Amino acid sequence: MTSPSILVVDDETHILEVVEFILQDNGYVVTTASTASAAVNRFEELEPDLVVLDLNLPGVNGLDLLRRFRELRPAVPIVMLTAKSEEIDRIIGLEVGADDYVTKPFSPRELSARVKAVLRRTHGNHNETSNQNLSHGPIILDPLSFTVSLNGKKIPLTIQEYRLLESLLRNPARVFTREMLIRRIHDGQQVITDRSIDSYVKRIRKKLPNLDPIQTIYGIGYKLAPLQ
Repeated sequence: MTSPSILVVDDETHILEVVEFILQDNGYVVTTASTASAAVNRFEELEPDLVVLDLNLPGVNGLDLLRRFRELRPAVPIVMLTAKSEEIDRIIGLEVGADDYVTKPFSPRELSARVKAVLRRTHGNHNETSNQNLSHGPIILDPLSFTVSLNGKKIPLTIQEYRLLESLLRNPARVFTREMLIRRIHDGQQVITDRSIDSYVKRIRKKLPNLDPIQTIYGIGYKLAPLQ
């Protein structure tokens, strides 16, 4: 079985070396990049299984680079490296589609645990699923490409929005509490509030104009809405 490959992006040489050592020590194949252009090139060439991305890169907005990775490969898991003072960037990064974050300074155990958890839930947690497309009226969800389309046109969902909609499509009769959706989307690895789930639902509805596939069950949560 091939070891997962990881791209680490950080402009600080000592951080790159520390992260590379930690991840290699845990059996991963690691590639590093210290600039945005090098990161994009290696991302396209190597197609890593996961990216560890420092948001504080010189001369480029780390969030823009995160968005670029998402455009190239919507399903690739991304773990952000942030300073404790960068709370707003962390929040925006999670909304853009990052899967988790680690704040500097970090312990080797924390970093390896976060990476392992993200890989487990993004690559190794599909026993309940199949690779067949899911459909709900004009909505088509493709599990192989992690894409959603409406009437043949791709809809740009973040990975969190995708996972929420996938959960509903795979369980059309089930009512999900917000806590259940939090566990499915984030695997309990982040401090995510009920309001985050409400925000994801609001954005999905906005991206699917004139078609609301999500029904609010007041006092409980959400379920897949019947289409007229």
